[in-house]
Amino acid sequence: MSRPVVAIVGRPNVGKSTLFNTLAKEKISIVQDTPGVTRDRIYADVSWLNYNFTIVDTGGIEPESNDIILKSMREQAEIAISTADVIMFVTDVRQGVVDADGKVADMLRRSGKPVVLVVNKVDSFEKFMPDVYEFYNLGIGDPMPVSAASQLGLGDMLDEVVKHFDSSALNEKEDDRPRIAIIGKPNVGKSSIINKLLGEDRVIVSDIAGTTRDAVDTSIVRNGTEYVFIDTAGLRRKSKIKEEIERYSIIRTVAAVERCDVAILVIDADEGITEQDTKIAGIAHERGKGMIIAVNKWDKVEKDDKTIYKFTEQIRQKLSYMPYAEMLFISAKTGQRLPKLFETIDAVIENHSLRIATGVLNEIMAEAVALNQPPSDKGKRLKLFYITQVAVKPPTFVIFVNDKELMHFSYTRYIENKIRETFGFRGTPLKFIIRERKEG
Repeated sequence: MSRPVVAIVGRPNVGKSTLFNTLAKEKISIVQDTPGVTRDRIYADVSWLNYNFTIVDTGGIEPESNDIILKSMREQAEIAISTADVIMFVTDVRQGVVDADGKVADMLRRSGKPVVLVVNKVDSFEKFMPDVYEFYNLGIGDPMPVSAASQLGLGDMLDEVVKHFDSSALNEKEDDRPRIAIIGKPNVGKSSIINKLLGEDRVIVSDIAGTTRDAVDTSIVRNGTEYVFIDTAGLRRKSKIKEEIERYSIIRTVAAVERCDVAILVIDADEGITEQDTKIAGIAHERGKGMIIAVNKWDKVEKDDKTIYKFTEQIRQKLSYMPYAEMLFISAKTGQRLPKLFETIDAVIENHSLRIATGVLNEIMAEAVALNQPPSDKGKRLKLFYITQVAVKPPTFVIFVNDKELMHFSYTRYIENKIRETFGFRGTPLKFIIRERKEG
């Protein structure tokens, strides 16, 4: 079951980022900094009353002096609105209701999405409550007074947000069809890949509108297996929102990746791998999804006998935090190697759900320890007692040790590599949890 997505929208300087950071800080503080994964994160996973959801900070939307800016505001707002399950519309009690708030409220009303109206910077309920009532004029529901900076009123606000999750988050039917998200920057050929797959197989079951999002889920049957492809394309490039393109393609990616088993990162062979590609890949990596890198438009590249090795090396270097990812060089235009895509998806799904017997894992670990002694510090040596697998999707292992502080990242990676040497696990990340246990 996927997490609901909550978008925080509103004009600039109403405190959206402060609210985002206040809600996200606990979770963000325990997220590992992985090289190559973006740190200027605009999304975070949050828990409240047994609900898990993703919040997204959407930047300021406001009409400025001319029509072009007004159009770009509408563009940005529509993307944020279409991606979210619930919208938190943040306003500023000190500025009162301004014209731009009314315009955003109109957009939100037309979207039909649940909206929670948040009136921020209410540092004293006694002092500011008369001003809060003014926000009823927006006609978008009861205003929720909060202070993101002082952390006042946040519980009531979150209670209101999670009320809207019932139907989508709790009553979602189990669906065991493999879900594949096609992710990547705009204009790299994501939609072309799906269209080519549909054209080749000619067995489209149905076009299912993506639940409460603008991505369209396309169902394709191949060799008796039904696959659901989630296409995150459709971002229209406008001159005035180039700086926002990255932000909103990331929002869309978060929503799609939440719902998938395997993510296919599409890279444009003409451009090579870019900084934004590494950010988008990081979203799937952090969420423990199966990963395939598809280098598209390969038919347009002039090649010699070293071209494929150079490309592979460049991509592996930039995505050094996911050496497990499978890689294919394809062409959506000519159909080159597209049939191989399904074989790779099947293999990655199988690895993502693979379970290893505890006895076998402990044999691998004992051999690894014998070959390479664990590190020591100030005369105390790390001891590894026991390893067991506790989950799949992604495969997750718990290692019991005498001292967590001594279990350096590099030694965990060494154990991971030994497990991969035996079982491969190609295309899937492995997760390790280190627990302390007293000796004897």
